[in-house]
Amino acid sequence: MDIMHPAAVIGTNAWGSKAYSKAMRGSYVSDDILIEAIGESKKQDIQVFDMARDYGLGKAQRMLGQFGTQDIIISAKYTPFTHYKKGCVRKSLMKDLDDFKREFVEVYWLHLPTDIKEHLEEIVELYNEGLIKHIGVSNFTLEECKRSKDILESHGIPLYGVQNHYSIICRDWEKNGLLKWCQDNGILFWGWAVLEEGLLVDPRIRKKSPMKFTFNSKVKKLAPLYEVMIDISNLRGIKVPQTAMAFCASKGVIPMVGCRKPSQVKDLAEASRIVLTEEEILRLERAADEADVKIMGADLFRPFVLKERK
Repeated sequence: MDIMHPAAVIGTNAWGSKAYSKAMRGSYVSDDILIEAIGESKKQDIQVFDMARDYGLGKAQRMLGQFGTQDIIISAKYTPFTHYKKGCVRKSLMKDLDDFKREFVEVYWLHLPTDIKEHLEEIVELYNEGLIKHIGVSNFTLEECKRSKDILESHGIPLYGVQNHYSIICRDWEKNGLLKWCQDNGILFWGWAVLEEGLLVDPRIRKKSPMKFTFNSKVKKLAPLYEVMIDISNLRGIKVPQTAMAFCASKGVIPMVGCRKPSQVKDLAEASRIVLTEEEILRLERAADEADVKIMGADLFRPFVLKERK
């Protein structure tokens, strides 16, 4: 797979212990099945795995390192929960590399826009040492992305990508111009939560989990959207969640989907190759806008962004 043109990305935020997995997805998947999923990702040529230190309460990254990171692409992050302190990014990345049993990561993201300049400049140091191959930003606004691009370009480094929330019912970054800005500037846009924590799957076979229970009050309002998704999936002979994934891919967004089973990896790969028609896209967007449901929201993590120090 060419990291500059990934078709899709496999999310790992539901990897971890039995208790954690059941809380996130309502079920536990054994290590053997996860390893099979990694193997399937290589067959499908979508072997990009997105990680973060808090996924699985710290266990997800260690799991990937134990399973083996040969022939896969790793996307990792630094999350600034506190103001910048010299060496904070380096310390975190070195722990990541130890977990992954790797000497570098292909993509490294500044996960929140706190102390942007200071954090990015330390990431640049790590990039220049060959520990990072590409630099991106996540949960940034359009103006914050522009600022990040300028900072990196002052060091002769391009901004690789932006990783933000995007789905049929959360198109804020398209409406406010960020997606177009990325496309105009050759910057990739990775969309996380494209299935909205399971709400944009087939409502007829919904599985229960504490996470999904949180959003159950929204299900009735989404009924008209489900009807359109089911209709399109029937006409195309695909699964309902594949319609949500294909929607993103058709809009130029790289879909990020949590996968723990080989079948889920295969579904994601197939969906990323589907190009919906303009009419299908408009039908989905109209139904979503009429439902007017917000689940997570584009600014979900904004409360965790610290004010700049004067």
